[in-house]
Amino acid sequence: QVQLVESGGGLAQAGGSLRLSCAASNRSFSTLVMAWFRRAPGKERDFVAVIRRSGATEYEDSVKGRFTISRDSPKNTVYLQMDSLTPEDTAVYYCAANWYWFSPKYSESEYNYWGQGTQVTVSS
Repeated sequence: QVQLVESGGGLAQAGGSLRLSCAASNRSFSTLVMAWFRRAPGKERDFVAVIRRSGATEYEDSVKGRFTISRDSPKNTVYLQMDSLTPEDTAVYYCAANWYWFSPKYSESEYNYWGQGTQVTVSS
């Protein structure tokens, strides 16, 4: 089992920045695919970003150029740096993970481990 704990959510103004963190309990962190999803009010939980075992990253189109996913393997931690925030980024953000050999992509059903979520609110 992998336990994930998010932190760093809060309130930002449009154009501002936040950095989310997700700490994983597993020492085999380098064998995990780590991702971020978000759920806006009244909407489905959607893919935001993923970082693969190789270090390759992928992003949902609306956050490309604004968000950056990264990892610090010695700390078993993945980050989501969010810049140029807009009110449309307001959502609960979730950290997700699965073992790399499952090759999870962009659907929440492909991730077995989830954090509790952290609220991000962006004011206009």
